[in-house]
Amino acid sequence: MKAIVLESAENPLAYKEVEKPIPGPGEVLVQVKAAALNRRDYWITVGKYAGIKYPTILGADGVGIVAEAGDGAIEWLNKEVIINPSLNWGEHAEFQSKEFKILGLPDNGTLAEFVLVKAEYLYPKPAHLTWEQAAALPLAGLTAYRALFTKAKIKKGEKVLVVGVGAGTGTFLLQWALAAGCQVFVTSGSGEKIEMAKQLGAAAGVNYKAQDWAEELKHFAGGGFDVIVDSALGPDFAKIPDLCCPGGRIVFFGGTAGNIPEINARTIFWKQLQIIGTTMGTSEEFKAMLDFVKEHKIVPVIDEVFPLAEAAKAFDKMGSSRQFGKLVIRI
Repeated sequence: MKAIVLESAENPLAYKEVEKPIPGPGEVLVQVKAAALNRRDYWITVGKYAGIKYPTILGADGVGIVAEAGDGAIEWLNKEVIINPSLNWGEHAEFQSKEFKILGLPDNGTLAEFVLVKAEYLYPKPAHLTWEQAAALPLAGLTAYRALFTKAKIKKGEKVLVVGVGAGTGTFLLQWALAAGCQVFVTSGSGEKIEMAKQLGAAAGVNYKAQDWAEELKHFAGGGFDVIVDSALGPDFAKIPDLCCPGGRIVFFGGTAGNIPEINARTIFWKQLQIIGTTMGTSEEFKAMLDFVKEHKIVPVIDEVFPLAEAAKAFDKMGSSRQFGKLVIRI
């Protein structure tokens, strides 16, 4: 079968023929119809991710048809499925186990014609979505769902700020919060992306490169936000507590711009704020996310679709952060 293989630090992306795996008990072989990239995949290719091993087939997001099944998984044969890439979460809903891992490293992932997974991570593909649209959902959709619903516990009518709306998680945060009846505001370093977010339903947006971006946001929101979701951190995070309404929740799941800087702790305790970390999600949350998507007939935002043989072009685009929404690979 053809696959995108992480071969070495010098040759991070090789499109090549590899051996097709054989499913064992409780496992299935999914013929992948479409996959999608996440920022995680890009960081792996540039050596900025823990536990990198060579060779590995990358890709956490994937949908397809079950082509082969081992004992105990025969009922999935020929079914159209979406794969939950959050593996070995463990028994505690509040946090992942030490055995937790994400599909696509260390286990071979979805950027291939076939992927081997345990049947317990399969779910029926949402019928209203194309292969490409469904492939956009798993990792970013689950991360955004847990951040908003489990961690921030958003309520209808609340004001939500999405920091950095252009990424896949950013567009899902926008779509999830809007579907939940919230008023959503966004930031981006691109005026074009802000306009695209407004077309999706964002109330307003601010370019975080502007010197007075925080003051602009306060003005648009009429004072502050109930929930702020951030995946960058870095120096600008110091302004986030001031943007919160009393009782506000700040949720973050990344640190691409650095660590949490020195902040005014008095603001946090006086406003009774919560700063909450999160990552990925449980199997129950994955199912709840799919149910939410089906109930609201949500269609993921896709920036561009590439054939598997040209996956390197998708990685290049992600590296330059030019995308709005998900970068999808058609197999």
